[in-house]
Amino acid sequence: MAYFKTLLDLLKIEREEDKKSYRQLIETSSVAERRALGYTWYPIAIRDTEMTRGEYISVEVERTTHQDINPQLRFGVSAMLFSNHDAQNDHIEGTVTFIGGNRLKITLRTDELPDWADNGKLGIDLLFDDNSYDEMQTALKQAAEIEEKGKEKEARLIDVLIGKRKPEFNTDIPYYSNSKLNDAQNAAVNKILSADDIAIVHGPPGTGKTTTLVQAIKALIKQGGKQILVVAPSNTAVDLLSEKLAGEGLNVLRVGNPARVSEQLLSLTLDSKMTAHGGMKEIKKLKKQAAEFKNMAHKYKRQFGRAEREQRKALFDAAHKIMRDVEKEEQYITEDLIAKAQVITATLVGSNHYTVRHLKYNTLVIDEAGQALEPACWIPILKAKKLILAGDHLQLPPTIKSNEAAKAGLSETLLEKCVALHPEAVTMLEEQYRMHEHIMGYPAGVFYEHRLKAHSSVAQHTLFPTDVPFTFVDTAGCAFDEKQEGASTYNPEEAAFLFKHLNLLVEELDKHYPSDNFPTIGVISPYRQQIHELNELLEHNSFLLRHGNKISVNTIDSFQGQERDIIYISMTRSNADGAIGFLSDVRRMNVAMTRARKKLVIIGDSATLSPLTFYADLISYSEKMNAYQSAWEYMDA
Repeated sequence: MAYFKTLLDLLKIEREEDKKSYRQLIETSSVAERRALGYTWYPIAIRDTEMTRGEYISVEVERTTHQDINPQLRFGVSAMLFSNHDAQNDHIEGTVTFIGGNRLKITLRTDELPDWADNGKLGIDLLFDDNSYDEMQTALKQAAEIEEKGKEKEARLIDVLIGKRKPEFNTDIPYYSNSKLNDAQNAAVNKILSADDIAIVHGPPGTGKTTTLVQAIKALIKQGGKQILVVAPSNTAVDLLSEKLAGEGLNVLRVGNPARVSEQLLSLTLDSKMTAHGGMKEIKKLKKQAAEFKNMAHKYKRQFGRAEREQRKALFDAAHKIMRDVEKEEQYITEDLIAKAQVITATLVGSNHYTVRHLKYNTLVIDEAGQALEPACWIPILKAKKLILAGDHLQLPPTIKSNEAAKAGLSETLLEKCVALHPEAVTMLEEQYRMHEHIMGYPAGVFYEHRLKAHSSVAQHTLFPTDVPFTFVDTAGCAFDEKQEGASTYNPEEAAFLFKHLNLLVEELDKHYPSDNFPTIGVISPYRQQIHELNELLEHNSFLLRHGNKISVNTIDSFQGQERDIIYISMTRSNADGAIGFLSDVRRMNVAMTRARKKLVIIGDSATLSPLTFYADLISYSEKMNAYQSAWEYMDA
């Protein structure tokens, strides 16, 4: 079918570009460089080993230095154990089965550690993630096949999603009302409960999308009592929902590895639930016995006769037989725990983990669907009869490596397509609980047709009575010219000016707040090199570092889903040509502006920005709000 053939072609282009970028990185970088980027743990120490499924060995390792670097390694990815003694030859591949803090477990495709594990320093390298691409490709092929056969029952949801059929709703169900929710949130839950195939929750910033979803999932379980699959593109989003659902008293099983290592989250994982299961005592005993047999077998070195060889083989056979019994027992416990779960949570790809691969669901919820690559969505969709999409297609889309694939349509998400195809399935949440109404005003008009309203609890909240919640500081004419560093842009004068402005604000805030209750501050920019510049300046600003734990500096993309009391945006671009690069993707600015709760300060060059209507209108809005200032006003401050 043409729909899925197009997606398969685009996925192939993206895979090749991703692989090319990965190869370039690996071939041109040292261990230290890869480690700095989070792709490598080195050096590591082996802390434990145990036999696992399929007679493979699971190795627990700990990184012993550079523990502050955020790892790219995550649950389910392919990785490689290597020795720096002879890294070309001394390496073995496996899969990361756990990562938490500075420890990870990797299941290696062998039943014993190689001899070189005792030589030189060891490390773990992230390998290219072929598995995710394989899963996406398989799902698209299966969807195309089901679509082609056109069986009413199996193809119904697919037909709705690709626009061949209209969604249907059951109007006979009792009306749902929850005092914890506002009118729009209650309407969203009712749409979800009445949908036969698809319902969409459009959640603009701060509108309580997660709260709505949690109550909807509770209501769905009450309505049908059947197990629900809840997924999201990132581990962080899955963790948030898992925690909230468990907090409502639901039996949640978190498949995969939480990004945050909290006791509550870990207690929801299969590993943790298995550890607490009554049948695990016997399994531990059997594993210990198998390990002892293997250790005895390993004592027979290379030079031995026929009798020793037979004895060695008998010990290995006994160990393998015990491990087969262990596998059966573990399988029984796993199936028992999965059957009891009311909600299973995972990432999109994680929903096909071998422990739950076979399961089918009445209802699937995809949260943060505005950031989900469409081919990845089809992995869980094929497991369900009914789909709930939740997110905001007017914030940032998924990250795509290939410009060619992005321009040809891969950057368009399933959420965007379904909102356009089936407006009758969409409920927009219209009341936000984050921003002062002046901060909200411009994005509410441009992106949300003025439908977004500020709840009375936040509409007028400011840092102190005389503070102005929104300011645009214009640097036009100040000669704050942008510079280039590789492919990234930065603006050192604008960065220095930003901290000058922030210093003045913090001076004022010190009069109103004790240090333990000081407002949170986010300093953001679209450009990585500008972030580097801002971080350098912050490191040498002893006045601001008194509140260092309250100040974070990062890219706009990194701030999606977060909020701060105060947000500063360094627009960075300032040139005679009016070139603004990817600032022309105004969804990025929607994210940036809507992170602020009580104060938003945008610093930019109106002469460079104004040729784009979005920025010209933003500056006009700031003038109307009496929120426009020129950087010249601060030159003698």
